[in-house]
This record gives sequence, C-alpha cells and structure tokens, in this order.
Amino acid sequence: MKDKDPKHEFLFGKINYKILLIGIGVITLGFILMSGGGSDDPNVYSDAIFSFRRIRLAPTTVLIGFGITIYAILKNPKNA
Repeated sequence: MKDKDPKHEFLFGKINYKILLIGIGVITLGFILMSGGGSDDPNVYSDAIFSFRRIRLAPTTVLIGFGITIYAILKNPKNA
C-alpha cells in the first residue's frame, strides 16, 4: 500500500489554457459578426444578409479561431 498521494497534474499548461480561451473568444466574435441581417417582415427581401461582414469576414474569423484552439491543444507545455 502506498502512503504517498498521487500528484494531480492538469492536462495542459497555463499558456495552453490562455491560448485556448483566446481562440474561443475569436470564434465567439466570428459568430457575433455573422448574426443579424434579416428582415423583421418575412415578406420583405433584404440584401443585408449578403454583406462582406457576413459572407467573408465572419467565417474567416471563425476559422482563425478554430486554428488558434487547435494550436493551443497541440502546443507542448513543456517547451514553453
């Protein structure tokens, strides 16, 4: 029987969690940029949904956020 308690370690290092939170924030920003643009009346057509912000900027922001989170997962905390 061992009297010594096992040392509990986190899976990632402190820097990994910081980068992960930044990535989640960038993804959230992308989804906020994607929201809106619809019309209150369903019978009225609005071109606002096809703006640069919703078609190009927001999806690119989300993809960059996913890239940041993947980097945070793959980064070795011992080399920090």
